[in-house]
Amino acid sequence: MALRILSLNVWGGRLHGPLIQYLAGVDADVFCLQEVVHTPDARNDWLLYRDGNTELPQRAHLFDEICAALPEHAGYFCPTARGLLFDGEDKLHSEFGLATFVRKTHAVIGQAMDFVHGTFSPNGWGEHPRARNAHCVRIFSYEDGFSLTVAHMHGLRDITGKEDSSLRVEQARFLVRLIERVHRNDERLVVCGDFNVLPGSVTFEALARLGLSDLVTTGGHTDTRTSFYPKNGRFADYMLTTPHVKIRKFDVVAHPEVSDHRALVLDIA
Repeated sequence: MALRILSLNVWGGRLHGPLIQYLAGVDADVFCLQEVVHTPDARNDWLLYRDGNTELPQRAHLFDEICAALPEHAGYFCPTARGLLFDGEDKLHSEFGLATFVRKTHAVIGQAMDFVHGTFSPNGWGEHPRARNAHCVRIFSYEDGFSLTVAHMHGLRDITGKEDSSLRVEQARFLVRLIERVHRNDERLVVCGDFNVLPGSVTFEALARLGLSDLVTTGGHTDTRTSFYPKNGRFADYMLTTPHVKIRKFDVVAHPEVSDHRALVLDIA
C-alpha cells in the first residue's frame, strides 16, 4: 500500500468551497496545512483581517470545517498568535497557525511543536516578521509496517523578500532541532511546508545534514504558486525526503486551484 502526505498553505480558507472539496477527496494519510484560522466565538463564516491598508477575508471556522471534512483523521491545531479579526465593526479574537491531520488508523507515537521564529503572541498578531512555528509527528502505519516522521513549517515572512537573513538561518537551526527531538535516524523522514525561502537558501543546507533533499527543485518544478498569486518569485513550498523514503509519486498540483499556493502530494511505499 502507498502512504500519502499532502502539504498546502490553505490561505486562510479564501477559496473555501473548492478547498474543502479537494481536501475531502484527496485521500491523504497525513495533511500538513499552513495558514489555518480558528475563531471559536465567531457567529458568521467570514471575517476580515486588517493590517494598515490591507484587508483579507478569512474563513472563521476553517479548522473546525476541515475537521468535519476529514472525519477519519485526528486533527492537531498549532497556533502562532491570537489577534483580532473583524465582523463588520465588531472585533473577535481569532487564532492563526498550523494544522496537522493524521489518519486514525495510524498510531501517533511521538510529536513536538515549537516556534522556529519568535514566540506565541496571545494579545495581537505581533510585529513583522511575525512568529512562526513547526509541527513534527512520528507515526506508525500498521498496514505498511513501518514508522515515519513528518514535519512541516510555515516559514517567516519578511516584507523585504525571501532572501536569506540571520533570522532565516536561526529558523533553519530551530527546525532541525525540533525534528531531532522526534525523528529516529534509521526511519523515514519527510519535511515540508511553506518555507518562504528561495531554492538556494541555507535552509536546505541545514536540512541536508539530516539526509534530506528537496523534491520540488530536483524534480524540475519551477512554480509552487497558483494564478491567484500575481507576484514574481514563484517558489515558496517544498517537500524533502531522506533516502529511506521509497517514492512512488510526487506532484506539485496545478489543478484544482484551492489557494494561492499549490498543494504538494507525495505517495511513498
